[in-house]
Amino acid sequence: MGRLFGTDGARGVANSELTCELAMQIGRAAAMVLADENIARPRVMIGKDTRMSSDMLESAIAAGLCSVGADVLLLGVVPTPAVAYLVREKGYDAGIMISASHNPCEYNGIKIFKSDGYKLPDELEEKIEAIILDETVVPPVRIGGEVGRVTADESMREDYIYHIYRTSDYIFADKRIALDCANGSASYTAPELFRRLGAQCSFISCEPDGVNINANCGSTHLENLQKYVVEHHLDAGFAFDGDADRLLCVDNEGNVVDGDKIIAICAKDMKRQGKLKKDTAVITVMSNMGLRKFCEENGIRHESTKVGDRYVLENMLSNGYVIGGEQSGHVIFLDFANTGDGQLTAVQVLGVMKRTGKTLKELADEMEVFPQVMQNVRVSNMGKIRCDKDPEIRAAVEEAEKELGDSGRVLVRVSGTEPLVRVMLEGRDEKLIEKLCAEIAEVVRERLL
Repeated sequence: MGRLFGTDGARGVANSELTCELAMQIGRAAAMVLADENIARPRVMIGKDTRMSSDMLESAIAAGLCSVGADVLLLGVVPTPAVAYLVREKGYDAGIMISASHNPCEYNGIKIFKSDGYKLPDELEEKIEAIILDETVVPPVRIGGEVGRVTADESMREDYIYHIYRTSDYIFADKRIALDCANGSASYTAPELFRRLGAQCSFISCEPDGVNINANCGSTHLENLQKYVVEHHLDAGFAFDGDADRLLCVDNEGNVVDGDKIIAICAKDMKRQGKLKKDTAVITVMSNMGLRKFCEENGIRHESTKVGDRYVLENMLSNGYVIGGEQSGHVIFLDFANTGDGQLTAVQVLGVMKRTGKTLKELADEMEVFPQVMQNVRVSNMGKIRCDKDPEIRAAVEEAEKELGDSGRVLVRVSGTEPLVRVMLEGRDEKLIEKLCAEIAEVVRERLL
Protein backbone atom coordinates (compact mmCIF):
# COMPACT_ATOMS: atom_id res chain seq x y z
CA MET A 1 0.00 0.00 0.00
CA GLY A 2 1.34 3.47 -0.92
CA ARG A 3 1.87 6.50 1.26
CA LEU A 4 -1.00 8.48 -0.30
CA PHE A 5 -2.76 5.90 -2.43
CA GLY A 6 -4.52 2.88 -0.98
CA THR A 7 -6.16 0.07 -2.94
CA ASP A 8 -8.73 2.49 -4.35
CA GLY A 9 -7.05 5.88 -4.72
CA ALA A 10 -6.20 8.57 -2.18
CA ARG A 11 -8.88 8.87 0.48
CA GLY A 12 -9.55 10.63 3.78
CA VAL A 13 -11.75 13.11 5.61
CA ALA A 14 -12.23 16.02 3.21
CA ASN A 15 -10.63 19.32 4.23
CA SER A 16 -8.86 17.58 7.12
CA GLU A 17 -6.88 14.63 5.79
CA LEU A 18 -7.66 15.15 2.11
CA THR A 19 -7.08 18.90 1.96
CA CYS A 20 -7.39 21.31 -0.94
CA GLU A 21 -3.63 21.74 -0.85
CA LEU A 22 -3.09 17.99 -1.19
CA ALA A 23 -5.68 17.74 -3.97
CA MET A 24 -3.90 20.52 -5.86
CA GLN A 25 -0.59 18.74 -5.41
CA ILE A 26 -2.06 15.48 -6.69
CA GLY A 27 -3.41 17.28 -9.76
CA ARG A 28 -0.06 18.92 -10.41
CA ALA A 29 1.93 15.72 -9.88
CA ALA A 30 -0.45 13.64 -12.02
CA ALA A 31 0.01 16.05 -14.94
CA MET A 32 3.78 15.93 -14.47
CA VAL A 33 3.80 12.14 -14.56
CA LEU A 34 1.77 12.23 -17.77
CA ALA A 35 4.16 14.78 -19.24
CA ASP A 36 6.99 12.36 -18.49
CA GLU A 37 5.29 10.06 -20.97
CA ASN A 38 5.88 12.59 -23.76
CA ILE A 39 2.46 14.23 -23.66
CA ALA A 40 3.16 17.92 -24.24
CA ARG A 41 -0.18 19.30 -23.03
CA PRO A 42 -2.16 16.60 -21.21
CA ARG A 43 -5.95 16.57 -21.46
CA VAL A 44 -7.59 15.39 -18.26
CA MET A 45 -11.28 14.86 -17.51
CA ILE A 46 -12.68 15.08 -13.98
CA GLY A 47 -15.86 13.48 -12.66
CA LYS A 48 -17.29 13.66 -9.15
CA ASP A 49 -19.97 12.25 -6.88
CA THR A 50 -22.57 14.22 -4.94
CA ARG A 51 -20.63 14.97 -1.72
CA MET A 52 -20.57 18.57 -0.53
CA SER A 53 -16.77 18.53 -0.67
CA SER A 54 -16.56 17.26 -4.26
CA ASP A 55 -16.94 20.74 -5.79
CA MET A 56 -14.18 22.09 -3.55
CA LEU A 57 -11.76 19.28 -4.41
CA GLU A 58 -12.66 19.47 -8.09
CA SER A 59 -11.57 23.12 -8.16
CA ALA A 60 -8.34 22.34 -6.33
CA ILE A 61 -7.40 19.43 -8.61
CA ALA A 62 -8.25 21.44 -11.72
CA ALA A 63 -6.08 24.31 -10.47
CA GLY A 64 -3.16 21.96 -9.91
CA LEU A 65 -3.53 20.44 -13.36
CA CYS A 66 -3.79 23.81 -15.10
CA SER A 67 -0.78 25.22 -13.23
CA VAL A 68 1.51 22.76 -15.00
CA GLY A 69 -0.13 23.18 -18.40
CA ALA A 70 -2.82 20.48 -18.53
CA ASP A 71 -6.24 21.20 -20.02
CA VAL A 72 -9.20 20.09 -17.89
CA LEU A 73 -12.70 18.94 -18.84
CA LEU A 74 -15.31 18.86 -16.05
CA LEU A 75 -17.88 16.08 -16.50
CA GLY A 76 -20.06 17.01 -13.53
CA VAL A 77 -21.63 14.27 -11.40
CA VAL A 78 -21.04 10.85 -12.96
CA PRO A 79 -20.37 7.30 -11.75
CA THR A 80 -16.75 6.22 -11.41
CA PRO A 81 -17.09 3.71 -14.30
CA ALA A 82 -18.30 6.57 -16.52
CA VAL A 83 -14.89 8.26 -16.14
CA ALA A 84 -13.14 4.95 -16.91
CA TYR A 85 -15.25 4.56 -20.07
CA LEU A 86 -15.19 8.16 -21.28
CA VAL A 87 -11.45 8.76 -20.86
CA ARG A 88 -10.77 6.00 -23.37
CA GLU A 89 -13.76 6.66 -25.63
CA LYS A 90 -13.00 10.39 -25.95
CA GLY A 91 -9.23 10.03 -26.28
CA TYR A 92 -8.19 11.88 -23.12
CA ASP A 93 -4.81 11.37 -21.48
CA ALA A 94 -6.18 10.75 -18.00
CA GLY A 95 -9.37 10.75 -15.98
CA ILE A 96 -9.88 11.64 -12.34
CA MET A 97 -12.84 10.67 -10.19
CA ILE A 98 -13.56 12.51 -6.95
CA SER A 99 -15.37 10.10 -4.64
CA ALA A 100 -15.03 8.09 -1.46
CA SER A 101 -17.29 5.38 -2.83
CA HIS A 102 -19.37 3.79 -0.03
CA ASN A 103 -17.93 5.94 2.79
CA PRO A 104 -19.94 8.64 4.64
CA CYS A 105 -20.16 12.16 3.24
CA GLU A 106 -17.32 13.61 5.34
CA TYR A 107 -14.87 11.39 3.45
CA ASN A 108 -13.74 11.93 -0.10
CA GLY A 109 -11.18 10.46 -2.44
CA ILE A 110 -9.26 10.82 -5.68
CA LYS A 111 -9.00 8.00 -8.21
CA ILE A 112 -6.89 8.40 -11.34
CA PHE A 113 -7.36 6.52 -14.61
CA LYS A 114 -4.93 6.25 -17.51
CA SER A 115 -5.89 6.97 -21.10
CA ASP A 116 -6.90 3.32 -21.58
CA GLY A 117 -9.44 3.57 -18.77
CA TYR A 118 -7.51 1.49 -16.27
CA LYS A 119 -6.50 2.73 -12.84
CA LEU A 120 -2.94 3.95 -12.50
CA PRO A 121 -0.46 1.12 -11.85
CA ASP A 122 1.49 1.12 -8.60
CA GLU A 123 4.65 2.51 -10.20
CA LEU A 124 2.89 5.63 -11.49
CA GLU A 125 1.15 6.18 -8.16
CA GLU A 126 4.55 5.91 -6.50
CA LYS A 127 5.93 8.56 -8.87
CA ILE A 128 3.11 10.90 -7.87
CA GLU A 129 3.75 10.20 -4.20
CA ALA A 130 7.46 10.88 -4.63
CA ILE A 131 6.81 14.24 -6.33
CA ILE A 132 4.49 15.32 -3.51
CA LEU A 133 6.15 13.81 -0.45
CA ASP A 134 9.82 13.67 -1.43
CA GLU A 135 9.90 16.65 -3.81
CA THR A 136 11.82 14.56 -6.33
CA VAL A 137 10.78 16.93 -9.11
CA VAL A 138 10.14 20.67 -8.91
CA PRO A 139 6.77 21.51 -10.52
CA PRO A 140 7.13 23.73 -13.59
CA VAL A 141 5.56 27.18 -13.46
CA ARG A 142 3.44 27.80 -16.56
CA ILE A 143 2.52 31.35 -17.48
CA GLY A 144 0.57 33.10 -20.22
CA GLY A 145 -0.78 30.82 -22.89
CA GLU A 146 0.95 27.81 -21.38
CA VAL A 147 -1.48 27.70 -18.44
CA GLY A 148 -4.13 25.00 -18.83
CA ARG A 149 -7.75 25.75 -19.69
CA VAL A 150 -10.88 24.50 -17.85
CA THR A 151 -14.04 23.65 -19.79
CA ALA A 152 -17.20 21.74 -18.82
CA ASP A 153 -19.36 19.26 -20.73
CA GLU A 154 -21.94 17.40 -18.70
CA SER A 155 -23.56 16.05 -21.86
CA MET A 156 -20.98 13.24 -21.94
CA ARG A 157 -23.05 11.60 -19.20
CA GLU A 158 -25.46 10.62 -22.00
CA ASP A 159 -22.65 8.81 -23.87
CA TYR A 160 -22.07 6.65 -20.81
CA ILE A 161 -25.79 5.91 -20.36
CA TYR A 162 -26.06 4.87 -24.00
CA HIS A 163 -23.01 2.62 -23.64
CA ILE A 164 -24.62 0.69 -20.77
CA TYR A 165 -27.94 0.59 -22.60
CA ARG A 166 -26.27 -1.10 -25.59
CA THR A 167 -24.94 -3.96 -23.43
CA SER A 168 -28.47 -5.32 -23.00
CA ASP A 169 -30.02 -7.81 -25.38
CA TYR A 170 -33.48 -7.11 -24.02
CA ILE A 171 -36.09 -4.56 -23.07
CA PHE A 172 -37.40 -5.31 -19.57
CA ALA A 173 -41.00 -4.16 -19.82
CA ASP A 174 -42.17 -7.13 -17.75
CA LYS A 175 -39.81 -6.41 -14.83
CA ARG A 176 -40.89 -4.39 -11.81
CA ILE A 177 -37.80 -3.21 -9.96
CA ALA A 178 -36.64 -0.73 -7.34
CA LEU A 179 -33.31 1.07 -7.51
CA ASP A 180 -31.55 2.56 -4.48
CA CYS A 181 -29.19 5.19 -5.82
CA ALA A 182 -27.52 5.91 -2.44
CA ASN A 183 -28.16 9.63 -3.05
CA GLY A 184 -24.99 9.43 -5.10
CA SER A 185 -23.79 9.36 -8.68
CA ALA A 186 -26.39 6.86 -9.88
CA SER A 187 -29.06 9.47 -9.09
CA TYR A 188 -27.90 11.25 -12.25
CA THR A 189 -27.84 8.22 -14.56
CA ALA A 190 -29.97 5.30 -13.33
CA PRO A 191 -33.42 6.91 -13.85
CA GLU A 192 -32.75 7.57 -17.54
CA LEU A 193 -30.95 4.25 -18.13
CA PHE A 194 -33.51 1.88 -16.63
CA ARG A 195 -36.54 3.73 -17.96
CA ARG A 196 -34.95 3.58 -21.40
CA LEU A 197 -34.57 -0.18 -20.90
CA GLY A 198 -38.32 -0.35 -20.36
CA ALA A 199 -38.35 -1.56 -16.77
CA GLN A 200 -41.14 -0.49 -14.43
CA CYS A 201 -38.96 1.44 -11.99
CA SER A 202 -39.26 2.83 -8.50
CA PHE A 203 -36.42 4.93 -7.13
CA ILE A 204 -35.42 5.44 -3.52
CA SER A 205 -32.57 7.52 -2.07
CA CYS A 206 -32.36 9.38 -5.36
CA GLU A 207 -32.41 12.96 -4.06
CA PRO A 208 -28.82 13.96 -3.20
CA ASP A 209 -28.34 17.07 -1.08
CA GLY A 210 -24.57 16.93 -0.57
CA VAL A 211 -24.63 15.24 2.82
CA ASN A 212 -27.04 12.30 2.48
CA ILE A 213 -24.82 10.17 0.20
CA ASN A 214 -24.71 6.59 1.58
CA ALA A 215 -26.66 7.74 4.66
CA ASN A 216 -28.76 4.72 5.69
CA CYS A 217 -29.15 3.80 2.03
CA GLY A 218 -27.34 2.21 -0.88
CA SER A 219 -25.36 -1.00 -0.97
CA THR A 220 -24.14 -0.65 2.62
CA HIS A 221 -27.64 -0.18 4.10
CA LEU A 222 -30.11 -2.46 2.35
CA GLU A 223 -32.95 -2.44 4.91
CA ASN A 224 -35.08 0.21 3.18
CA LEU A 225 -34.73 -1.47 -0.21
CA GLN A 226 -35.58 -4.90 1.21
CA LYS A 227 -38.72 -3.54 2.83
CA TYR A 228 -39.75 -1.62 -0.28
CA VAL A 229 -39.36 -4.59 -2.63
CA VAL A 230 -41.44 -6.88 -0.41
CA GLU A 231 -44.17 -4.33 0.36
CA HIS A 232 -44.61 -3.41 -3.31
CA HIS A 233 -44.37 -7.01 -4.60
CA LEU A 234 -41.51 -6.22 -6.98
CA ASP A 235 -39.33 -8.66 -8.93
CA ALA A 236 -36.03 -7.32 -7.59
CA GLY A 237 -34.20 -4.41 -6.05
CA PHE A 238 -30.78 -3.02 -6.97
CA ALA A 239 -28.62 -0.97 -4.62
CA PHE A 240 -25.61 1.07 -5.72
CA ASP A 241 -22.96 2.75 -3.61
CA GLY A 242 -22.04 6.44 -3.70
CA ASP A 243 -20.08 6.34 -6.96
CA ALA A 244 -22.09 3.46 -8.48
CA ASP A 245 -19.18 1.13 -9.11
CA ARG A 246 -20.69 -1.66 -7.03
CA LEU A 247 -24.07 -3.38 -6.78
CA LEU A 248 -25.93 -5.55 -4.30
CA CYS A 249 -29.34 -7.02 -5.14
CA VAL A 250 -32.50 -7.93 -3.29
CA ASP A 251 -34.78 -10.71 -4.50
CA ASN A 252 -38.59 -10.64 -4.47
CA GLU A 253 -38.67 -12.01 -0.91
CA GLY A 254 -36.25 -9.40 0.39
CA ASN A 255 -33.19 -11.66 0.55
CA VAL A 256 -29.81 -10.09 -0.16
CA VAL A 257 -27.96 -11.26 -3.27
CA ASP A 258 -24.35 -10.24 -2.78
CA GLY A 259 -21.40 -10.04 -5.16
CA ASP A 260 -20.53 -13.73 -4.77
CA LYS A 261 -24.01 -14.78 -5.85
CA ILE A 262 -24.02 -12.26 -8.69
CA ILE A 263 -20.76 -13.76 -9.99
CA ALA A 264 -22.19 -17.27 -9.67
CA ILE A 265 -25.40 -16.32 -11.53
CA CYS A 266 -23.63 -14.49 -14.35
CA ALA A 267 -20.68 -16.87 -14.75
CA LYS A 268 -22.99 -19.86 -15.10
CA ASP A 269 -25.10 -18.02 -17.67
CA MET A 270 -21.99 -16.95 -19.60
CA LYS A 271 -20.72 -20.54 -19.62
CA ARG A 272 -24.06 -21.75 -20.93
CA GLN A 273 -23.80 -19.22 -23.78
CA GLY A 274 -20.17 -20.08 -24.53
CA LYS A 275 -19.03 -16.60 -23.44
CA LEU A 276 -17.06 -17.55 -20.31
CA LYS A 277 -13.49 -17.49 -21.62
CA LYS A 278 -11.39 -20.35 -20.27
CA ASP A 279 -14.42 -21.28 -18.14
CA THR A 280 -12.95 -19.22 -15.30
CA ALA A 281 -14.14 -16.60 -12.83
CA VAL A 282 -11.79 -14.49 -10.70
CA ILE A 283 -12.75 -14.05 -7.05
CA THR A 284 -10.99 -12.86 -3.88
CA VAL A 285 -9.87 -14.35 -0.58
CA MET A 286 -13.06 -12.90 0.96
CA SER A 287 -15.35 -14.82 -1.40
CA ASN A 288 -17.62 -17.33 0.31
CA MET A 289 -16.65 -21.00 0.34
CA GLY A 290 -20.06 -21.61 -1.23
CA LEU A 291 -18.99 -19.78 -4.39
CA ARG A 292 -15.97 -22.03 -4.73
CA LYS A 293 -18.21 -25.07 -4.31
CA PHE A 294 -20.71 -23.68 -6.85
CA CYS A 295 -17.96 -23.18 -9.42
CA GLU A 296 -16.67 -26.73 -8.95
CA GLU A 297 -20.18 -28.18 -9.33
CA ASN A 298 -20.80 -26.22 -12.56
CA GLY A 299 -17.49 -26.85 -14.31
CA ILE A 300 -16.19 -23.35 -13.68
CA ARG A 301 -12.61 -22.73 -12.60
CA HIS A 302 -11.92 -20.01 -10.06
CA GLU A 303 -8.81 -18.02 -9.31
CA SER A 304 -8.43 -16.09 -6.06
CA THR A 305 -6.72 -12.73 -5.52
CA LYS A 306 -6.16 -10.25 -2.72
CA VAL A 307 -9.13 -8.05 -1.82
CA GLY A 308 -9.44 -5.07 -4.14
CA ASP A 309 -10.98 -4.80 -7.59
CA ARG A 310 -7.61 -3.69 -9.01
CA TYR A 311 -6.13 -7.10 -8.12
CA VAL A 312 -9.10 -8.91 -9.62
CA LEU A 313 -8.70 -6.87 -12.80
CA GLU A 314 -4.94 -7.50 -12.98
CA ASN A 315 -5.57 -11.25 -12.86
CA MET A 316 -8.28 -11.03 -15.50
CA LEU A 317 -6.09 -9.03 -17.86
CA SER A 318 -3.04 -11.24 -17.34
CA ASN A 319 -4.94 -14.46 -18.03
CA GLY A 320 -7.67 -13.47 -20.48
CA TYR A 321 -10.64 -13.97 -18.16
CA VAL A 322 -13.85 -11.97 -18.62
CA ILE A 323 -15.68 -11.98 -15.28
CA GLY A 324 -14.46 -11.39 -11.77
CA GLY A 325 -15.32 -9.51 -8.65
CA GLU A 326 -15.80 -9.20 -4.94
CA GLN A 327 -18.42 -10.18 -2.40
CA SER A 328 -18.94 -6.45 -1.74
CA GLY A 329 -20.49 -6.02 -5.17
CA HIS A 330 -17.60 -4.89 -7.37
CA VAL A 331 -18.15 -7.07 -10.44
CA ILE A 332 -16.14 -6.62 -13.64
CA PHE A 333 -17.50 -7.69 -17.03
CA LEU A 334 -14.41 -7.22 -19.17
CA ASP A 335 -16.34 -7.60 -22.42
CA PHE A 336 -18.07 -4.30 -21.63
CA ALA A 337 -16.02 -2.39 -19.06
CA ASN A 338 -12.60 -2.24 -17.45
CA THR A 339 -13.75 -1.52 -13.92
CA GLY A 340 -16.59 -2.50 -11.63
CA ASP A 341 -19.88 -0.94 -12.71
CA GLY A 342 -23.02 -1.30 -10.61
CA GLN A 343 -25.47 -0.27 -13.32
CA LEU A 344 -23.88 -2.54 -15.91
CA THR A 345 -24.05 -5.39 -13.40
CA ALA A 346 -27.75 -4.75 -12.76
CA VAL A 347 -28.43 -4.88 -16.49
CA GLN A 348 -26.56 -8.20 -16.78
CA VAL A 349 -28.49 -9.72 -13.86
CA LEU A 350 -31.79 -8.63 -15.42
CA GLY A 351 -30.60 -10.20 -18.65
CA VAL A 352 -30.06 -13.58 -16.96
CA MET A 353 -33.52 -13.37 -15.39
CA LYS A 354 -35.04 -12.64 -18.79
CA ARG A 355 -33.05 -15.32 -20.61
CA THR A 356 -33.72 -18.11 -18.12
CA GLY A 357 -37.25 -17.14 -17.09
CA LYS A 358 -36.21 -17.62 -13.46
CA THR A 359 -36.72 -15.26 -10.57
CA LEU A 360 -33.70 -13.71 -8.91
CA LYS A 361 -34.38 -15.86 -5.84
CA GLU A 362 -34.36 -19.06 -7.93
CA LEU A 363 -31.06 -18.06 -9.55
CA ALA A 364 -29.44 -17.04 -6.25
CA ASP A 365 -30.57 -20.17 -4.40
CA GLU A 366 -28.46 -22.32 -6.71
CA MET A 367 -25.43 -21.26 -4.64
CA GLU A 368 -25.19 -22.49 -1.05
CA VAL A 369 -23.86 -19.86 1.34
CA PHE A 370 -21.54 -20.98 4.12
CA PRO A 371 -22.01 -19.02 7.36
CA GLN A 372 -19.53 -16.15 7.42
CA VAL A 373 -18.99 -13.62 10.20
CA MET A 374 -16.80 -10.54 10.22
CA GLN A 375 -15.82 -7.89 12.73
CA ASN A 376 -14.21 -4.61 11.75
CA VAL A 377 -11.77 -3.53 14.45
CA ARG A 378 -10.74 0.12 14.48
CA VAL A 379 -6.97 0.40 14.98
CA SER A 380 -4.27 3.05 14.88
CA ASN A 381 -2.36 3.77 11.66
CA MET A 382 0.73 2.20 13.23
CA GLY A 383 -1.41 -0.76 14.24
CA LYS A 384 -2.31 -1.37 10.59
CA ILE A 385 1.40 -1.66 9.79
CA ARG A 386 2.08 -4.05 12.69
CA CYS A 387 -0.92 -6.31 12.09
CA ASP A 388 0.64 -9.00 9.90
CA LYS A 389 3.68 -9.46 12.16
CA ASP A 390 2.12 -9.37 15.62
CA PRO A 391 2.88 -12.71 17.34
CA GLU A 392 -0.19 -12.74 19.59
CA ILE A 393 -2.54 -12.17 16.65
CA ARG A 394 -0.80 -14.93 14.73
CA ALA A 395 -1.16 -17.29 17.70
CA ALA A 396 -4.89 -16.51 18.02
CA VAL A 397 -5.43 -17.19 14.32
CA GLU A 398 -3.50 -20.47 14.44
CA GLU A 399 -5.50 -21.65 17.45
CA ALA A 400 -8.79 -20.87 15.67
CA GLU A 401 -7.65 -22.64 12.50
CA LYS A 402 -6.76 -25.71 14.56
CA GLU A 403 -10.23 -25.74 16.12
CA LEU A 404 -12.00 -25.34 12.76
CA GLY A 405 -9.95 -27.95 10.95
CA ASP A 406 -11.17 -28.54 7.37
CA SER A 407 -14.66 -27.20 8.09
CA GLY A 408 -13.81 -23.51 7.93
CA ARG A 409 -11.21 -20.81 7.48
CA VAL A 410 -9.86 -17.63 9.11
CA LEU A 411 -8.87 -14.41 7.37
CA VAL A 412 -7.43 -11.34 9.10
CA ARG A 413 -6.68 -8.45 6.76
CA VAL A 414 -6.01 -4.73 6.87
CA SER A 415 -8.48 -2.42 5.12
CA GLY A 416 -7.00 -0.66 2.11
CA THR A 417 -9.06 2.49 2.64
CA GLU A 418 -9.84 2.87 6.37
CA PRO A 419 -8.05 2.47 9.76
CA LEU A 420 -9.59 -0.97 10.23
CA VAL A 421 -8.54 -4.59 10.55
CA ARG A 422 -11.17 -6.99 9.26
CA VAL A 423 -11.49 -10.34 11.03
CA MET A 424 -13.47 -12.88 9.00
CA LEU A 425 -14.30 -16.50 9.80
CA GLU A 426 -16.25 -18.95 7.71
CA GLY A 427 -17.55 -22.44 8.38
CA ARG A 428 -20.57 -24.66 8.78
CA ASP A 429 -20.84 -24.18 12.56
CA GLU A 430 -22.10 -20.60 12.91
CA LYS A 431 -21.94 -20.46 16.71
CA LEU A 432 -18.35 -21.65 16.70
CA ILE A 433 -17.15 -19.14 14.13
CA GLU A 434 -18.94 -16.30 15.93
CA LYS A 435 -17.12 -17.23 19.16
CA LEU A 436 -13.73 -17.54 17.47
CA CYS A 437 -14.21 -14.29 15.51
CA ALA A 438 -14.96 -12.37 18.72
CA GLU A 439 -11.89 -13.84 20.41
CA ILE A 440 -9.54 -12.90 17.57
CA ALA A 441 -11.09 -9.43 17.25
CA GLU A 442 -10.46 -8.77 20.92
CA VAL A 443 -6.79 -9.71 20.54
CA VAL A 444 -6.50 -7.39 17.53
CA ARG A 445 -8.15 -4.57 19.49
CA GLU A 446 -5.80 -5.01 22.45
CA ARG A 447 -2.67 -5.22 20.33
CA LEU A 448 -3.26 -2.59 17.65
CA LEU A 449 -5.38 0.22 19.05
